[in-house]
Amino acid sequence: MKQMTFLMAPALWVAMAAPSWAEKLSLDDISAYLNKLGAAQTSFTQINDDNSISTGTLMIKRPGRARFEYDPPEAALVMAGSGQVAIFDKKSNEAPESYPLRKTPLWVILEPNVNLKQRDMVVGHSYDGTATTITAQDPKNPEYGSIQLHFTGDPVQLRQWVINDSNGGETTVVLGDLDQSVSLANRLFNIERLKQLNAPADDD
Repeated sequence: MKQMTFLMAPALWVAMAAPSWAEKLSLDDISAYLNKLGAAQTSFTQINDDNSISTGTLMIKRPGRARFEYDPPEAALVMAGSGQVAIFDKKSNEAPESYPLRKTPLWVILEPNVNLKQRDMVVGHSYDGTATTITAQDPKNPEYGSIQLHFTGDPVQLRQWVINDSNGGETTVVLGDLDQSVSLANRLFNIERLKQLNAPADDD
């Protein structure tokens, strides 16, 4: 399923307006921003490894939880919760694909205590005059892939990420403005509950 590429991962850079006097964000600034990010919702555009485009709605409830609802004609729902990532295919009767969250670069965003200054975690940190870009990986398991995060400042906001997987695949996710005023129920991220709801009924 192509949605897995974005989890286990040519980047599309979207120009974003920012004050001309904006400066490169420090790793402390970015870590603090991510740690303060609780519940948030936004639209997203995903550029897949085959250059196809998907759209949908992203819900985040840190720490550890995220939900990607893909717009039609896609029939996928991707959820992160309880240390797992599950991919549900709404057109299939098969069980969802499941992976440990820690084995996907997405954990960098959802980690309970983000510390980008951890040794060997950030392998790239740059500023192009508009956005600050960091490239991060699991320092203990760099083979899991890396995530390139793009932030604008004043105030700090995550704008997009590019995931590079261990097989050389790349997927870009471009975010709209994050709405942090939302209240998101925990059941939206309950993978086991959704598995039970989608389980086929017994024929007995």
